[in-house]
Amino acid sequence: MNLEELYIKRQSTRKYSDKKVADEDLEKICRLAALAPSAKNSQPWKMFAINGDKAAQFAHCVQMFGANGWTQHCPAFIVIELNRGKFEEKIAQKFTFADFAGNDIGLLTAHLVLAAENMGLQTCILGIRNEKEIAQFLGEPEGTRFPLVIAVGYAAEGYEVRPKQKAL
Repeated sequence: MNLEELYIKRQSTRKYSDKKVADEDLEKICRLAALAPSAKNSQPWKMFAINGDKAAQFAHCVQMFGANGWTQHCPAFIVIELNRGKFEEKIAQKFTFADFAGNDIGLLTAHLVLAAENMGLQTCILGIRNEKEIAQFLGEPEGTRFPLVIAVGYAAEGYEVRPKQKAL
């Protein structure tokens, strides 16, 4: 599939089949996503892949305010942890008012969902999450930031939702 086809095919999927996701596939997705550019090559991220039975246990971490109930049946998740950037990045932020780490996480996420789609896996980017529960689940210190969680799996048969795109 060429790049244009990949962009067109990718969508947010909220209904997954029972097909398992291979640990090797999650590792490859993370490895490819980590090639994303970042300010001063700071790579302000750490990724955690959660698969199989642990995914069902993790789902409550992204179910808040009645949202994301469908994640209970999601076969895998990739959690993105924010690691603060280097000193140079902090200096640049002070003088340019730019959120370099936030931009970098966005670039990582774009690479991640496109890598997954290219491998035949679908994703949904989840912004609603309980960071305290995620930290506990992963054994990370309280106060650790987890800006996004990505649901990963194979779309249920017949699932396709094409949102309308804004005009250019």
